[in-house]
Amino acid sequence: MTQFSLVSTLLLASLLAGCHPDDAGRMTQDKLVRLTQERMNAVGAVNPKPFAEQFADGALIFDELAPAMDKAGLLKTITPVPKGDTDTLDVVNPASLRVGDTIVFSYDVNDTETIFGQPIKARYHETDTWVRQNEKWQIIAEQVSRYYEDPAPGKADLSKYPLYLGRYQLGPRLTLTISQEGSSLYAQGIGKKKELLIPEAADIFFRNGVEGRELFKYDDQGKVVAYIQRDNNEDIVWKKLN
Repeated sequence: MTQFSLVSTLLLASLLAGCHPDDAGRMTQDKLVRLTQERMNAVGAVNPKPFAEQFADGALIFDELAPAMDKAGLLKTITPVPKGDTDTLDVVNPASLRVGDTIVFSYDVNDTETIFGQPIKARYHETDTWVRQNEKWQIIAEQVSRYYEDPAPGKADLSKYPLYLGRYQLGPRLTLTISQEGSSLYAQGIGKKKELLIPEAADIFFRNGVEGRELFKYDDQGKVVAYIQRDNNEDIVWKKLN
């Protein structure tokens, strides 16, 4: 081999080693965003190919509705939206951490849909675990959760507010007070700030940015006997003292 050909060979090898993110087992965050956005675009296009390519066989997949899915189950969810509806998914706020041949990739998805002409929006947080096996990067696990959003406020029945007012007890030395200022209702625990109770429907309220509902319970005579903090169908009951 001549000196010229040897230098050329070494130069070519050096270029090949650094010309592509995956050639040396390297995966960039920019590429993760691009690959993930390809999947998001494929949902509206009803194209399961990016999912089939990016998810490993045997991957564990959990979304906000299904308790668990495998790769085959995931592919079955790529179905057309009703005629005339649209669904756009945008990847934002990416973050990643690599340890060896494993990358944890975290991001948000802004979901904008139109259903019979009505705009619907939702936000999701997703975490994908990518692993490099046999010179190929694929997802072995995915977790999807939906961000909580407050419901639309409703109209309060102010005539009922006097029934709610007073002190409520959860346990020994643990009480809170329901009070009214103008047309606003507040809950305040000992040593805590007042929290506005926003009406959603009759006797049903919510707190800004807090998942769950606040309810008032009546006895058979129409007297309020308890204040209930309901979170995902689990109730914390405060007994009315006065």
